[in-house]
Amino acid sequence: MTLDEFGAGPLSARFDDALLFASEAHRTQTRKIGKVPYLSHVLRVSGLVLDYGASEDAAIAALLHDVVEDCGGLAMSEKVRARFGDRVANLVLETTDSTAEDSSKKAPWRERKEAFINRLASCSPDGALIIGCDKLDNVTSLTRAVVALDCQSVFSKFKGGRSGEFWYWDSIVSILSQRTIPVAAELSVVVERLRKIWIL
Repeated sequence: MTLDEFGAGPLSARFDDALLFASEAHRTQTRKIGKVPYLSHVLRVSGLVLDYGASEDAAIAALLHDVVEDCGGLAMSEKVRARFGDRVANLVLETTDSTAEDSSKKAPWRERKEAFINRLASCSPDGALIIGCDKLDNVTSLTRAVVALDCQSVFSKFKGGRSGEFWYWDSIVSILSQRTIPVAAELSVVVERLRKIWIL
């Protein structure tokens, strides 16, 4: 691939439609820390996917990567399929760690994460890229919040605890690296930075 061939090029009205869909789905949701609108996360993940040269379908799936997990389960995936097609819907399902209709009734944290890691080893390259960009934004946002708030209590929001969360992130870095997914190197750097900040 040459420099001129890298990237999705100008985005279509489908991307605009996905922005609206994501905004409506996540309208009332906030991030784990404070009152930060949830939409900020999916916007950044989609931007990272585009920065890594992926297609518009991948960028749309990145915008929608949490709608199944947090906004209605498999019924939501069918809405995505009807509106954006099989490719986008399949990518969203690849990047989802729970399809429970009620997000408060997800399987236990460790069980979900182990299953997710196992799927990461064989999902599509675009799915793996979206997952890597998702985790990159999660870890970066968490680090930013801890530094800005000068507060270790932020970490209490995370179900896996220090050992569990780093097991999860390290496992993802390892698989992405083995698969030569380009975001792996950047994710590894931010995980190591957070490791130095998250005091036992």
